[in-house]
Amino acid sequence: MRKYSISDIEGLIGIKAHTIRAWEIRYNLVPPKRTATNIRYYDEEDLKMLLNIVALNENGYKISKIAQMNKKKIADLVLQLKTDWSNESVQLINLSNATIKYDEASFSKILASCIAELGLTKTMDQVLFPFMKKVGMLWQIGAIDPSHEHFAANLIRDRLIVEIDKVHKPKSNDQRRFLLFLPGAELHETGLLFARYLLKSCGHETLYLGQQIPYSDLKKVIESYKPDYALTVLTSLNLGKDINKILGKVIENLDVPLIVAGSLISEFDIVVNDQLKPLKNVCDLVAFLEEI
Repeated sequence: MRKYSISDIEGLIGIKAHTIRAWEIRYNLVPPKRTATNIRYYDEEDLKMLLNIVALNENGYKISKIAQMNKKKIADLVLQLKTDWSNESVQLINLSNATIKYDEASFSKILASCIAELGLTKTMDQVLFPFMKKVGMLWQIGAIDPSHEHFAANLIRDRLIVEIDKVHKPKSNDQRRFLLFLPGAELHETGLLFARYLLKSCGHETLYLGQQIPYSDLKKVIESYKPDYALTVLTSLNLGKDINKILGKVIENLDVPLIVAGSLISEFDIVVNDQLKPLKNVCDLVAFLEEI
């Protein structure tokens, strides 16, 4: 069974370490275990309990009241909250819990139910993008394994492909062609697939190339496909220091405007030129499409 430090728990549940310790001291809520050398740690059952406590606390239950409940009462109340698919904070916790346990059935049910309740666009904007950002940060600090990130990303990818296939492209008098790709250093497809969904829903044509496209191939594809725009999405945190260098190499091989979206765009300074259109996030693509 995996052991978590309090800093791991802090990242996983989104509550500061001093708050977790205060819950322990004041209410004896989820006291940590200790190794033979007296090092404090939490196990998977402790993590599950803390996730449940946070879910209740974020939905109006005071910690003092939660501390008076037994485990079954807490679990029953959280179970009631789980069916509130429009509650973003609860579903973020539920997705985190399912990811930690590699629970594909639960993860897929949460995903499908959120989409049915909110629609894909709101689910991506309010639930999945914040969730994937959190997962990426937790992987960077070692609180979860790379396998957890791959587990979640692949299930989301599979669902997005299903949703894209469902779209019946409307007729559009202003149909444009978009080339969708990820440069070599970017491996996360979630944002790019969602962009494809948005473009198809608006009646535009897309050529989806996916991951690890060599810069030199872009020029050949542009000559053959003749798109109106190229689009890429950058989210990998390790690209931050190289983001302008990467964009520069991409633009060198394009003779069409480049739309670039993703979380990195709002976190790092982008050198903008006439050929580059930065969007703070993929959801801003809808507003951009209304302008063209």
